[in-house]
Amino acid sequence: MLSKDPPQIGKSEITGHELSRIVDFLRKLRTPFDTGLPTAKPDVYWNIVLELVDAQLRHKPIDKSGLIALAGVPYSTGNRMVTRMIEDVLIRQVPRGGGLKTHFLEPSDNLLAAFMAYATHVKQHLAKTFGLRRGSEANEYYFGGSYFASQIISPIKSDDIDDQVPSDIQFLLNDDNYFTSMRNMWSDFRNDLGRKSSFELQRLPDLYKNSRKVFAASKPAYDVVSINMPWLGELAEKGYLAPLDDLVNDAAINALDFHPSVWGTGNWNGTQYGIPLYCTIEILAARRDLFEEKGLSYPKTFDETINAARALHDPANEFYGIAWNGQRGMPIANSFMFFLAAGQKTIIDMPLHNQESWHFDEFEKLKLQINTEDAVEVIEYMKQLVAYSPPDIANVDWEKRINYFMSGSVGLAYCWTMRAARFEHELSSRVARRVAYLPPPSRRGQRISAPIGGFLMTIPSNVAPSRRRQIMNAIAWMVSPEAMKAHVKNGFPVAPRFSVCADPEALASSPIVSMVDRMARRNELVTWARPPVPQFSIIEQSLGQEVHNAVFGGKPPQQALRDAENAIFAQMNHQVRT
Repeated sequence: MLSKDPPQIGKSEITGHELSRIVDFLRKLRTPFDTGLPTAKPDVYWNIVLELVDAQLRHKPIDKSGLIALAGVPYSTGNRMVTRMIEDVLIRQVPRGGGLKTHFLEPSDNLLAAFMAYATHVKQHLAKTFGLRRGSEANEYYFGGSYFASQIISPIKSDDIDDQVPSDIQFLLNDDNYFTSMRNMWSDFRNDLGRKSSFELQRLPDLYKNSRKVFAASKPAYDVVSINMPWLGELAEKGYLAPLDDLVNDAAINALDFHPSVWGTGNWNGTQYGIPLYCTIEILAARRDLFEEKGLSYPKTFDETINAARALHDPANEFYGIAWNGQRGMPIANSFMFFLAAGQKTIIDMPLHNQESWHFDEFEKLKLQINTEDAVEVIEYMKQLVAYSPPDIANVDWEKRINYFMSGSVGLAYCWTMRAARFEHELSSRVARRVAYLPPPSRRGQRISAPIGGFLMTIPSNVAPSRRRQIMNAIAWMVSPEAMKAHVKNGFPVAPRFSVCADPEALASSPIVSMVDRMARRNELVTWARPPVPQFSIIEQSLGQEVHNAVFGGKPPQQALRDAENAIFAQMNHQVRT
């Protein structure tokens, strides 16, 4: 089955998500014609091609009977068409395996390429019809997004939330600059009804620990809890999260305005449990002035990153090559997972494509990919980084690495785009207007994989159903294009919504917004770097200990990785027994 997004066709790149939406669009466009016009009947070839491509995109094996049934044509008619397409090498037969003589069907490379060319034509024509900016290429239009180019989003208004939400909503949120800004905006617009005391902001490790207590309590202490995207599987499987599908349908939230990969970070096993408030991308920040002064090229690979950090490193003058997350626990575990993703690998055996709904039913016995040669290479890379990092790199977390770069003490820094916004907007920054924002380097010149992070707004399942609709109205206001644009203009490059990315004022506010938008269109943003399996926190905890031991404690990498896997399996088995 298809395991990666389709290749580029011509000048216009089209992603698997877009292709899936175009298939659905074409299906819905043709069906009323077939059923509503006199003497019309389904086009056998058309329907079979659509359903075959759709099954391929969704990674769902399909046999001849299933394909004909989905095509909605008589079996004899469909069978003749499928047979002819196999003879014409348009359909490929894939053995089921297990000694069975039957086959699954999938489109041949030629058929898939031809369909992609047609789909690209459809996309280009619709982009032109619905207002693509003059002089722009069709790949600036994402099929399925609800935006229209050059549409300026109106300013946020206080009456957007007046009388729609209760005055006593309690929020448990992550302690970062975005949530602080959101709290202040909410309080300003709500006046006396939106006291800042309604918001509890906690550091990420504390938020994980305390949110589980909140979810497990018999009575809700909070109405809205922000959760880190990788925590979704664990919390949804435990029944801690209220399902939101019906609430979303009635609220002022247009799911099609979100990039499907970002919207999918809140969907577990076909049910929406979280609304993406913001997405942040792990990138590499570089001192543009120093690179130009020394005649250095921006790094695109691990080796080039080491070389650039070495060239910039000047510890005698308290200037260092690079900053990154080296602190024991969550910080270094996340660094490890992101560096692994840079080599097109992840911590479990799974297809490396972004999901529109996460589910791991097939991973009842989770197959880890931690004790591997790829993981050893990642640890060796981290050990090389140490040589050109600040002397306390073993204790550097998200905040410290940002402070090192912002204070002008390092030449390179891995960082989240959300925190990188401080480089340009904080008065204390010594690097404003001297930063180049780069995609994360790959391991061996492979495809760019920029990990997506961020937070989901969730409603605890212990909140009374009668109250949830009003709470959803509050969430809808917080994730609205107007609110997101206000944050973007204030220096937060958030924008998981197409409408915000297309807004000229939002685009002009930060170079990071347009950079992330370009990476999204090139399908370089990945959600699988930290897959939200229910066992994620166990994996993260073990990696946070053993990777740190290997990078800073002298423990042999193979032994550390082997011990990490054993510790993960031991804890998983303990959970099963208890």
